[in-house]
Amino acid sequence: MLKQGLELKQTQKLSPLQIQTIKLIELPIQELEQRIRKEIEENPVLDEEQPAETEVEETPREVSLSDYKEDDSIPAYRLRSDNYNIKDERPQYSTFSVKESFTQSLQEQLGYRNLSESQYAIGSFIIGSLDDDGYLRRSIDSVVDDIVLRANIDADEEDVLQMLKVIQEFEPAGVGARDLRECLLLQIRNLHKSVEVEHAEKILRDHFNEFTSKHYQKIMSRMGLSETELKAAIAKILKLNPSPGGQIDDSYNDQAQQIVPDFVLEYKDGELLLSMPRFSVPELRVNRKYADILMEAANSSERGKKEAAAFVKKKLDSAKWFVEAVKQRHNTLSSTMQAILDYQHDYFIDGDETNLKPMVLKDIAEKTGFDISTISRVVNSKYIETHFGIYSLKYFFSEGLENQDGEEVSTRELKKALQDCVDNENKHKPLTDDELVERMSEKGYKVARRTIAKYRDQLGIPKARLRKEL
Repeated sequence: MLKQGLELKQTQKLSPLQIQTIKLIELPIQELEQRIRKEIEENPVLDEEQPAETEVEETPREVSLSDYKEDDSIPAYRLRSDNYNIKDERPQYSTFSVKESFTQSLQEQLGYRNLSESQYAIGSFIIGSLDDDGYLRRSIDSVVDDIVLRANIDADEEDVLQMLKVIQEFEPAGVGARDLRECLLLQIRNLHKSVEVEHAEKILRDHFNEFTSKHYQKIMSRMGLSETELKAAIAKILKLNPSPGGQIDDSYNDQAQQIVPDFVLEYKDGELLLSMPRFSVPELRVNRKYADILMEAANSSERGKKEAAAFVKKKLDSAKWFVEAVKQRHNTLSSTMQAILDYQHDYFIDGDETNLKPMVLKDIAEKTGFDISTISRVVNSKYIETHFGIYSLKYFFSEGLENQDGEEVSTRELKKALQDCVDNENKHKPLTDDELVERMSEKGYKVARRTIAKYRDQLGIPKARLRKEL
């Protein structure tokens, strides 16, 4: 039987100010600067407050809507933002210069070859198909299909293979390879011939699987090599570059970037001092011209001026929300970072990872009174400059496990202890996961074997067999 009835539900709708604040909280300092400048461009009511110079008023003129005799529907509020009172200069951060584009370098080498128009077009298409590491990871058939369909070039598999062979002769050596084995072989064949190089080439050509699995006894047995000869050959292989494309930055994809910290932490006279650099984030003020329009319209019955006043009021409301959102962003970030600082006080003294306590978003949410989602937005894409380095805020968060004394320790501390065990092991007889459990236990950490395997994978540490050295 169907029943019909009414049900009351209470839903929460975010105000324009809340929406603005949420959006601004997510932005790191550089993007905030861009966002504010965009708002200034799009909202004619907002102007950038210029810093005072000689013979200019020290205190910027403020405009308040309470000065206007308008009806109560127009709110009275202070239009000048007081969240940024100091104009800080942007510090000079060193950036990485962008080198010649990887693609440009290969195209230039292609231009030096004596090629037909069709060959050049095919070669250019292949170069454009290489990935960031310099590999051609697509099948030849798919490359042929794309050349014919997309570039409208009459080509077959033999044409593509012929031009791929030409590109594989380019610098850096190994470029244009279709897999790691081919990449290393292209490089080893460019080396000056010697017994070690010949052995290395044969290992890569005929015993590559055994080499990657570190089955060295099989290689020595099948090639009739002594351990000394095998070591010399492997030494040649280990000097090769598995990512030849990484030698040249691609200026189209990897533009030089700089990290501008949202927070700066100093340690002076035994005290931690936290600040939020403002760089070139502008102060905001109302454009006097539009304020005068509103004042004039307040005592006018003309329809056009009333419409102008409505437009200005809308823009003023938008300006109010934006200015207040910037202020709330500043307060939210400051409170959150201070809570993290208080929680991890011992760590921030000297950056010793063993002092980094287990901490999750909920811990900081409880200390600040903010929602977990707000803490997550603050932490995302934000950095702090400390006296021991620049760190992402995400770095300070980690789960925890108990040690043998029942004390909670962070997973980062456990991983550091695990890394130390591996770093100090006998490389001729590396520790198995079970042995690592025992070593961790000796250090006072109660960790299961599956946890060791999980952390080992996260740290990029191979299994014991693959860590073995001759």
